[in-house]
Amino acid sequence: MIQAVLRSTIRLALRALAASLCCCVLAACEGLSVTTPEPTTIVIAGSTTMRPVLGALTEAFARQRPDVLFDLRGGGSALGEEQVRAGQVSLAASTLLPPRNEAGETANDGLRRIPIGLDGVALVVHSSNPVAGLSLIQLRDLYVGNVLDWVQLGGTEGEVLLVSREEGSGTRTTFEARVMGDEGVSLTAVVMPTSADVVEYVAATPQAIGYVSRAYVRDLLDTNAETAAHLGVRMLEVEGRLPTIENVKEQTYALIQPLYLISADAPQGRVSQFLDFAVSPAGQEIVARYDAPIR
Repeated sequence: MIQAVLRSTIRLALRALAASLCCCVLAACEGLSVTTPEPTTIVIAGSTTMRPVLGALTEAFARQRPDVLFDLRGGGSALGEEQVRAGQVSLAASTLLPPRNEAGETANDGLRRIPIGLDGVALVVHSSNPVAGLSLIQLRDLYVGNVLDWVQLGGTEGEVLLVSREEGSGTRTTFEARVMGDEGVSLTAVVMPTSADVVEYVAATPQAIGYVSRAYVRDLLDTNAETAAHLGVRMLEVEGRLPTIENVKEQTYALIQPLYLISADAPQGRVSQFLDFAVSPAGQEIVARYDAPIR
């Protein structure tokens, strides 16, 4: 009988102790504040040329900082710079060189440009086109409209279909500055909004020629032809060279443009950390998959 009473007493005591411990734990938990980082959205607008490398950089950074969300928008380099200047986006992606004054010196336009890499503007034709390469003069003659048939360049007879980029595109600005000079692109050229659209159009049009960021056709530089077969386009040499990473980095390729991330003010917080990541060894290793790194 006594043992039964003792057992019952012990059980009651243990229950009371457990309840007391639970209360203490709850009270302690209430005294602690578990802080969850506020999510940050970084909006980047501008160059579609930079979309492949930015996609990879933002994905890698977001894995390190799960509280950061990225909103990548297009619109072209000029629009991106406009929007970051107006405070509508966090950063602009641009391939435009900084403006220069009458003395030829870099002018201060109030924007902070962070170079993250160098891009080569690649010339692409349909995979069935036998032409191997063009000089800058031949390229200008094509886009002015002086050369109308591929047979004039050693290709198969057929009318040349020119493909260009839209106004505000940094890649178009580079192409016109390095190739066209004071001449304008023929009004017969088909205008496309992105490099991806140019590749798609040329792949479906045997007589077409277009210019795109090398990042969109980098598989064509693979020694294994089967790797690039799905693209349906071929890359032309310009002045005897292709836009390989080495040729772009050494600037021996004729059509090169910078890749900038641009802010209107001194970057702060996660934006500053993302910029630091883009030029860090880890970030530059990612850049090298698509373009020539700067470090």
